[in-house]
Formats: sequence, C-alpha cells, structure tokens
Amino acid sequence: MIILKSRREIDRMRIASSIVAEILEGLRLLVSPGVTTFDLERYASSEAKKRNAKCAFRGYHEYPSSLCCSPNNQVVHGLPNKSPLSSGDIISLDFGVVFDDFYGDAAITVPVGDISPAAKSLLAATEESLYAGIEMAVSGNRLGDISSAIQNYVENRGFSVVRDFVGHGIGRSLHEDPQIPNYGLSGKGVKLKPGMVLAIEPMINEGSHEVKVLNDNWTVVTCDGCLSAHYEHTVAITENGPEILTRI
Repeated sequence: MIILKSRREIDRMRIASSIVAEILEGLRLLVSPGVTTFDLERYASSEAKKRNAKCAFRGYHEYPSSLCCSPNNQVVHGLPNKSPLSSGDIISLDFGVVFDDFYGDAAITVPVGDISPAAKSLLAATEESLYAGIEMAVSGNRLGDISSAIQNYVENRGFSVVRDFVGHGIGRSLHEDPQIPNYGLSGKGVKLKPGMVLAIEPMINEGSHEVKVLNDNWTVVTCDGCLSAHYEHTVAITENGPEILTRI
C-alpha cells in the first residue's frame, strides 16, 4: 500500500532528510587516502547523536552498522572496517536517520584522491541519471517514467543498471511501497501523486549488471569485479513538481 503524506508530514520528513544531507556532506569532506570506513562510521553515528536523530540502518534486519560503506566493486551494504582507503578508490556512502518518527535516506559516491577518467565517468553518469529520474517524478507520470529515464541515461553512456536492488517509498518506515526499479518502460507502473515520497537510488556498474552477496550476508559486489557507483535522494512529489528533501 502506498502511503500519501500530508504537507505537515513532508515538513517533518524535510527535517530528517536535512540531517542526512548535512552528515553526508561532512562525510564527503572527510574522505581521503588513509581514512578508514570505520572512521566514517564513527563520524556519522556521532553527528546523528548530536542532532538527536537515530541512525536508521543499525539493527535494521540486524544490519550491524550505522553507515553503509561500499568501496570500488562493492555495490551496496558494505560493512565499515579498519582498512585505510587509498588514492584512486571510490567509496559509496549510504546513510539514513529517523527523526520525529520520519525517515530520511540518501547516498553519494566519493572519489578518494585522484581517480581514473573511467571512474570519473561512472560517478558522473550515475549522479546525472539520478537527476534524470527525479525530473520524471511528476504528478500524473507513471513510476516507469522514472525507471526508464535512469536506464536510458546510463545505458546510453555504456554502463549497466543493477537489477537486484531498487529504490523505495519512504516515510514512517524506511522501506515502503512502491519499489522503484532503475530500469523499466515509460508509461508503465503506478501513477504518481502529490504526497508520495520516494527514495530514488540508481546503482550503476562499470561492467555487467550482475551482482552477488558475499559470505557476510550483507556486502553486495559486482560479479565481474568492475566498479560500481550509487547515488540516492529522498524526493517528495508535490503539486509543483519534485522536491529533493535530502539536498543541502
């Protein structure tokens, strides 16, 4: 069931989402060669606590951390550890909080030092595909319009869309209906309405779209070892078009 939010509820989600945005921006500035993902985890947890927000991921289906840290060929759900990042790496950071009973959720992929031109192209295409999808998050459109816009943008640039993991509705729960694939046909799926709030999150691979879960039962990696990038925003559909709640 898709739960429509009132303007007042979206106002509350805007606060939770702004906390996520601020902490992700702080994490972006912290990323550098020699930093560990455990350092990033501690920062995210500490900053959420300062803002009286609860980290959304810790304990969710028994996930053990507050921050998903997924370097290089890791797609999503990577676990923080004490291995230092190296120049040339890329690192996807996915973070969410619950504040005043509502959730915010967003992700960025950050270069570590100097990265290759191919990695830069992957990051750019992934982030730009997110905004291509958001542009279609308009009342009266269909869910497939978002999915198709992301897929077409990515594949036209020679990359592939992960199919095993998708975006989602969000509100009083971290994951609500509808699911939002990053591939599909325009004009298909549920009709978009004001009050819907969506976590749109393309996960894009440099090579094949195929992925697998490691033995820790969390970390998702590309099957071919190629790089993967991930960007996400929490977006409200309003009478005046899409509003990105997790934008700084």
